[in-house]
Amino acid sequence: MPTVLVADDHSGVRERVLSLLKPSFEVVGTADNGSELITEALRLRPDVIVLDISMPLRTGIEAAHELREAGLKSRFVFLTVHEQPAFLEACFAEGALGYVTKSHIQKDLVLAIHQAISGHTFISPSIPR
Repeated sequence: MPTVLVADDHSGVRERVLSLLKPSFEVVGTADNGSELITEALRLRPDVIVLDISMPLRTGIEAAHELREAGLKSRFVFLTVHEQPAFLEACFAEGALGYVTKSHIQKDLVLAIHQAISGHTFISPSIPR
């Protein structure tokens, strides 16, 4: 079963994500800020990291950059409220394979993670391109 680390600064979002993922994935940990995400990702080395963009201490984009620089091979699926193309571009520049809007979490998140595991990209259809 693929392993997943979930990082979001809102406990309600983390709980919702966990309930969606547990049937299909092994959730190995959670983080509530960008610094904790880096620590946990390097310790756990999950297959996929589901991460928010806007988090305290370090943004998800900054954390993804640091993790890539450290050589971590995990795949990134960003889960966010940001629908602006600039955020999408910044995430994919840091190695994202998925970009899911929180308004479409129920429909898109599990699919995005499966696509990332397969090496394919997924962007929520609601994102303007």
